[in-house]
Amino acid sequence: MTKKSVCLASVALPVAIALLLLAASSSVTANAESSAATAAVKIDNFVFGPQTLTVPVGTTVVWTNSDDIPHTSVSTEGVFKSKVLDTDEKFSYTFTKPGTYPYYCTIHPKMTGKVVVQ
Repeated sequence: MTKKSVCLASVALPVAIALLLLAASSSVTANAESSAATAAVKIDNFVFGPQTLTVPVGTTVVWTNSDDIPHTSVSTEGVFKSKVLDTDEKFSYTFTKPGTYPYYCTIHPKMTGKVVVQ
């Protein structure tokens, strides 16, 4: 009986420790993700909406092309540059410094927008 108890304890203890570590790392990841701010810009009917978006530092902005034709989102100051986005494709950029970031569509230069980071 003692050999079985020792064998069982030698297996159960590492498994219990592994489960505790896994649970702890999952909760840290979930907290880290929930604290990150995100904001959305919808590209539709040749318009960035909202045209001016104000966000706090550290926010990730996600542009989604909801139009039937390709568009881009390119900073006029070279801070960020998307690839050509087809319908339902997304581009994201995380703003780490305060400032005003104007952007436009290189395919349709009259399409403009601005992200204000505070």
